[in-house]
Amino acid sequence: MANKGPSYGLSREVQSKIDKKYDPELEDRLVQWIIAQCGDSVGQPQPGKQGFQQWLKDGCVLCELINSLTKDSKLVKKIQSSAMAFKQMEQISQFLGAAERYGVTKSDIFQTVDLWEGKDLAAVQMTLMSLGSLAVTKDDGCYRGDPSWFHKKSQENKREFSDEQLKEGQSVIGLQMGTNKGASQAGMTGYGRPRQIFNN
Repeated sequence: MANKGPSYGLSREVQSKIDKKYDPELEDRLVQWIIAQCGDSVGQPQPGKQGFQQWLKDGCVLCELINSLTKDSKLVKKIQSSAMAFKQMEQISQFLGAAERYGVTKSDIFQTVDLWEGKDLAAVQMTLMSLGSLAVTKDDGCYRGDPSWFHKKSQENKREFSDEQLKEGQSVIGLQMGTNKGASQAGMTGYGRPRQIFNN
């Protein structure tokens, strides 16, 4: 990123639109949750987008977060802080793989460069929101923090019907199909004939 200059034209417009999606209020909530989930050892970021990025950039806080959401086995085996760029990006990739194994859908997961280069921090926020929602939904005792910070994901509500109940349903006409009660052909004229108009 040191060799990358400012963007111009269409690139600047695209980056501007991406930057507008970033939510400072959501940042506050996510920081509160990560500190509540992992403890004070993860530190506190500087307020603002750059501070949030710098806090998460090396991947250690993210790996601590995903490991705190499981009881028995750690999803990320080795967490080590490093100043080397490729090590930091590898740590972020380990978090992303662990988040997918935890249950976050692939479409909700950000790309490593979105965080490391600060290209799309709104995508990082959405991944953390999905992770929090999943943790609240699982309700396995690992989630720490206020459950109202995240919405619960919908869960399957499978129903089993007997053959008798299914046969009963076939004899019922659904209301969305309409009704033929009260319908008649009174006043209808034959097709192709002009309407008869009488003057008295």
